[in-house]
Amino acid sequence: MTQSRHLIVALVTVAVVVGAARIAARQSLMQRPSGTAMHNLAERYVKLVLAMEQHDPDYVDAYYGPDAWREQADREPLALPQIGTAAQVLLDELEQTAPGNGAAVAGDVDDSDPEASLPHLRRQYLSRQLQALQTRVRMLAGEVLTFDDESNALYDAVAPSHPDSYFRETLAVLESRLPGAGPLVDRYERFRSGVVIPPARLDRVFDAAITECRRRTLEHVSLPEGEQFEVEYVTDKSWSGYNWYQGNFRSLIQVNTDLPIYIDRAIDLACHEGYPGHHVYNVLLEQHLVRDRGWPEFSVYALFSPQSLIAEGTANYGIEVAFPPDERLAFERDVLFPAAGLDPARTAEYYDIQRVVSRLEYAGNEAARRYLNGEIDRAAAAAWMSRYAMMAPARAEQRTRFFDQYRSYVINYNLGKDLVAGYVEARSDGDADARWKAFAALLASPRLPSGLRDSRPAATARDDEKEKL
Repeated sequence: MTQSRHLIVALVTVAVVVGAARIAARQSLMQRPSGTAMHNLAERYVKLVLAMEQHDPDYVDAYYGPDAWREQADREPLALPQIGTAAQVLLDELEQTAPGNGAAVAGDVDDSDPEASLPHLRRQYLSRQLQALQTRVRMLAGEVLTFDDESNALYDAVAPSHPDSYFRETLAVLESRLPGAGPLVDRYERFRSGVVIPPARLDRVFDAAITECRRRTLEHVSLPEGEQFEVEYVTDKSWSGYNWYQGNFRSLIQVNTDLPIYIDRAIDLACHEGYPGHHVYNVLLEQHLVRDRGWPEFSVYALFSPQSLIAEGTANYGIEVAFPPDERLAFERDVLFPAAGLDPARTAEYYDIQRVVSRLEYAGNEAARRYLNGEIDRAAAAAWMSRYAMMAPARAEQRTRFFDQYRSYVINYNLGKDLVAGYVEARSDGDADARWKAFAALLASPRLPSGLRDSRPAATARDDEKEKL
């Protein structure tokens, strides 16, 4: 049984008027001009996504549209073949709305005029989301796809494949920096054992991290009055953290305490799940696309869709946007290490090792690809991650549970981060303010993963960095 404890984070609990205000916000979607073709298609898309919830409890990650639409989905359930057929009808009708009745192509968007490009981006987004929905219908009906075909169909992207030798080079560097007896993963765990946040100090550490993440975000991103989130500690999950967006600019953020929480996870989770990550992403979509423009398709978040690569990629890259490496190290040394009762003198050494370990982040993708393609079994996948991803056995086993539940979703974290980083950095030229501006604009747009182009992949930059290790 899951045990939980609630913590209202002081600096983000600005009073929100619920009840009538929430109902008014939801009902406003139904009061938009429903005669327009795109609005009609978007509303039908939302109802199809809600219909999927009857067949896949993970499919609807968030919904804050009219209650009547969800009640209808519960009252009049659709069979999978009906959903698939309805999605194809929507795609056919959507194609007829494109200029010249042509299919929308990601490369057609003119980035020089963001406002003018939004309707085109919207059409592309809805088309690709519907295609992903069709794929998920086929998967639930028993169709089996390879890892790469699945990720391309669901998330509009394919992660690069790396041979074992790619990871061995980094392991050789770690061997020299973590000398001693026993397997390298054990030496790494012993090294990290001194930076575990004591359970009794989790509240104060996370509170400090969230406060600073929010402060830094608000210096560059305007958020609506009353946005807030609640933090809850849970157990028995396949993930380490989760943001459940609830609409009306509010989130519930859950942190899994099954395994030890290391000091670096405080900023990672506070940024990724909160500011400027998932919470900010969902708040901006609700504010700018749902409320301001009346686009109902953004009132629902289909988890197994291209939207997830943008969501996870921006959440991971947002950590670096909010905390450039030198600033992060200083904040952890001066604030978080003391708050956790840890020795601040270890900060530089710890992050020096973490910088090397980050080179192994694609190892999890390889384990998932081989496991889900049937090339290795669960035990072999866990063992592979212990060897090549520096995951302790318990953490590696938890990760295989994630593979079972979410499958190729794993690409959204690292590939998503690289695509988002390349896109934003190509538009900021190293300037911090320009980086924040490009990042915030992406958060509030309906851009697809295949539209994150005209940039040098961040993974390439990290390959250059690898030569310096």
